[in-house]
Amino acid sequence: MKRFLLAVIALWVALPAWAQQPTFRVLAFYSDTAERDHVDFARDAIRFYSDLAEREHFSFTATTHWEDCTAENLAQYRVVLWLNDLPHTAEQRTAFEQYMAHGGGWLGFHAAGYNDESTQWPWFVDFLGGAVFYGNSWPPLPATLTLDDPAHPGVRGLPASFVSPPNEWYIWKPSPRRNKNVHVLLTLSPSNYPLGLKDVIYGGDLPVVWTNTRYRMIYMNMGHGDRIFTDPTQNQLFANSLLWLSRPKK
Repeated sequence: MKRFLLAVIALWVALPAWAQQPTFRVLAFYSDTAERDHVDFARDAIRFYSDLAEREHFSFTATTHWEDCTAENLAQYRVVLWLNDLPHTAEQRTAFEQYMAHGGGWLGFHAAGYNDESTQWPWFVDFLGGAVFYGNSWPPLPATLTLDDPAHPGVRGLPASFVSPPNEWYIWKPSPRRNKNVHVLLTLSPSNYPLGLKDVIYGGDLPVVWTNTRYRMIYMNMGHGDRIFTDPTQNQLFANSLLWLSRPKK
């Protein structure tokens, strides 16, 4: 009887520590020397996802050390975030490609998806569904976004449309929607046009959130400035997307 009581006590003492073990790990890469508005966004994102990690019981780590983008290190994480930058060395890029090929999860924001003729990373262009940066609106302005697929877990519970806080909106050519592997989740509503004052978007199909179904990934155009996390609806999108990507690959 005494041994039984001791075992029960030991289990009771250990239970709180066991219950607090993180269910998965997330690593966020960012740059603190990027454009100031992009750094402001990254710092807000770190606060947001740190709070989400505490509520949802997962581990969240943020780093500016892109040299940690190695195959060995990435393998420890269920999801990797790029907040305002992307890897620049061949070794880092190869490690990320291997991570995604083996079922890793990726959530990228705004400048993390920037690519043009100077990027010289064909794999990443294909990863984004063929989308290449073509231009942008300026200055940052709010915009109405429309829901493409209300059943997708990343956007489940969001209204059919909502106003996203001020942001610099990217134009992509070709549109990622033209890629058969791309599943668009949110699109810039035509009601916004013309959008911008100095640099104006006059029309066209502009997906702003999408996933390449060949991978566990979501790209989001949001990420410019310190007002991105001021809207509860959009914050739900940010939370939903990470939690969906954290699900083990079946």
